This record gives sequence, structure tokens and C-alpha cells, in this order.
Amino acid sequence: MRSYQYIIIGGGMTGSAAVMGIRQEDKQGSIAMFSKEPFEPYNRPPLTKGLWNGKDIEDIMRPMDQYNVDLYLETTVEKINLGSKVIITEEGEEYTYQKLLLATGGEPIQLPNSPDGVIYYRTRKDYHKLKDLITEKENVCVIGAGFIGSEITAALTKQDKNVTMIFPEVGISGLQFPDDLSLSLNEYYRDKGVVVNSGFLVETITKKEDQYQVKFKNIETNDVSEDIFDAVIVGIGIKPNIQLAVDAGLETDDGILVNKYLMTNDPNIFAAGDVSDFRNVVLGKRVRVEHEDNANKMGMRAGLNMAGNMEEYTHFPFFYSDLFDLGYEAVGELNKNFEIFEDWIETYKKGTIFYLDGNKVRGLIFWNLWGKVDQGRELIKSEKTFQVSELQGMFTED
Repeated sequence: MRSYQYIIIGGGMTGSAAVMGIRQEDKQGSIAMFSKEPFEPYNRPPLTKGLWNGKDIEDIMRPMDQYNVDLYLETTVEKINLGSKVIITEEGEEYTYQKLLLATGGEPIQLPNSPDGVIYYRTRKDYHKLKDLITEKENVCVIGAGFIGSEITAALTKQDKNVTMIFPEVGISGLQFPDDLSLSLNEYYRDKGVVVNSGFLVETITKKEDQYQVKFKNIETNDVSEDIFDAVIVGIGIKPNIQLAVDAGLETDDGILVNKYLMTNDPNIFAAGDVSDFRNVVLGKRVRVEHEDNANKMGMRAGLNMAGNMEEYTHFPFFYSDLFDLGYEAVGELNKNFEIFEDWIETYKKGTIFYLDGNKVRGLIFWNLWGKVDQGRELIKSEKTFQVSELQGMFTED
């Protein structure tokens, strides 16, 4: 049985950031990282962005060589024994730890009865598979219009592929954006050559030789349509990988519950990243955040805390996206049940969208308006009350 001072389960951005945090405090302590993937840690956002615009695959890799980490790739951890501080892999190998981090992320939500070959896009392996596929294929179906769906659609369209989107919301990113902005994105994507089927649910996907027949139903009329595609990509969200924690007896809800130090109910085990259910000190509520900024900052803080530099996690994460020539940065709660005020410098091209609850700003989108996130954080933190008219012109171009 091999022993480590620190074990990290999960080989993504959060886990690699934790390694950096550990090494800031502890230069010598032994570290092991266990990952289901065949690749060393890498940055995930370029899978739907930069890699399709000419970025080299080596440029997305995280620098693990300098941190003296034992990497166990393509290795699944099946059990944690809290009492003996032992993890057990699928092969039955056992490893002991002093401090353990669960950075297990999430798995893509899958459609029922989908055939082999449908790509639930999330990993570097999925990128390589899709990259190879489209060298010979032209017609692609993208199911979902959130982060993955909207970004991979833009990326493939730029590769001169024929892309059809299918999703139930009124418009692209319709779960978070005001309806008028989502509808404008539908038209923007159509102008780029994308077939946009909003307000549709996929009923079945059937593989016919090397193609896929997709049947989808209009939510309002119940009319059923169908089409044939060379490839089907699904991006309809993820579910956090909490089963390992559940089986170990750790407290969970939407994710693995942690305290202000990112510690679970076992003081030797921490959780961070997509899988972590933590209290956002600014919003005053528990949240689970599936974005790069949180993965990096929370992973770093978890590593520092594991190595003894115990501080609260108080970071207020932001997120961003690129949609063809449009882009945005956002912070806080984008809750469509809140009062929404849109302050456009140029309608649907540049401006600020405010989400207010009880006249307090709780969330902000800076649409093609850059470098405003820190100001936005301070505005939300201030908890000041506003009349909508007072928000007009608050954020302008520098």
C-alpha cells in the first residue's frame, strides 16, 4: 500500500490548481492525482473556443511537470475508507492519504436511449473525436443551447459545417438571458448560416448506418419533425459526480457540501470545483458553480488549506462565453425570475444587463463590454437599492 500526504481525485483544472496551492505551502509533501482521463490536466474552455480557431493542443495543457506529482491516469477511484484514510481504485489498489481533495467534476447529462456515436461533449477525448469526424462529415446536429451548445455551434460553423440546433427554450441561452436577447441571438445565428430550432424537444435519435435520424417535437403545437445528420453533439448540462462521496458517508446535496474552508464533514477531506456545494459569501446562499474562474480559484484555495494555510473561500467567481463575434462576461445570479433591466449602448451588441431582486443588483452581464467584472462585483457586494432609472448609463465604454 502506497502512502501520500496529499491525494487529489480528479485531474481537471480544479485538481491541478490545488496542486499549485499545495506547492506554495509545502514544497516536499508527496502528492498523487487520480484521473479517469488518459490526458494530463488541461484547460477545458478551449475545447469549444480556441482549439477551433487555431490554438495548439499543447497550449492548453497545465504545467504539472514542475510540481512533482504522481499522476495515475485512466484510473477510477471506487471507494474511500474514512476511518483508515484509504482510497481503493477499480483495480483494487489501495493508497493512504493525510489530506484528500475531491475534484471529481461532473458527467454530461444524457438523453435516454441515445445510440452509440452521439457525442456528449465535455472532454479532450470528445474534441479529438469530433475533430476527426468533421474532416469527412458536413451536417451536424447540436442539441442544447447553453454554454456547450452555443459555443460548439459557433466553432463548427466557422469550420464551414452545416449546423442545426435543437433546444426547448425560446432562444439561445434562454434559461438565463432575457427573452428578447435570446431571440436576437436566434436571428444572429441564423444570419451566420445556422438552422435554429427553438422550442423543440428531441424525441428520438436513431442510428442508420453511419448517420443519425433525429425526431423532434414542437412544444407548443406537438408537431414532429425529423432530419438526418452526419453527427450529433449533445450539451444539455452536467450532473455532479457525488457518488464516491455519498458512498463514503460525506454530506451531499446538489453537490458535496463544504464549509467556508472547503472542508467536508470529514476534516481530512476537501471538495472543490464543479462538484462543490459551497456558500457564496456575497450572495449569502449555497451555490454550485461550473466555470473556469471558480475551478481555478477554488482549487488553489483548497490546496492552500490542505497544506495548512487555512483561509475562508470568499472569491466571487465570474464566467464568460464567446458566440461568433459576440461575447460577454457575467457575475452573480442570472435569474430570469428577477427584475431585469437592459441598458444598451448598441442594442444587442454592447451593453449591460442588470438582474435585480428587491431593488438590489444580484447579477450582471457585460455584453461585449470588457473589463467591468470587478466593478460589477463591488456593485453587487454593496447591496445598495436602486430604482431602475438610476442604473441607466452606470457602465459605459472606457
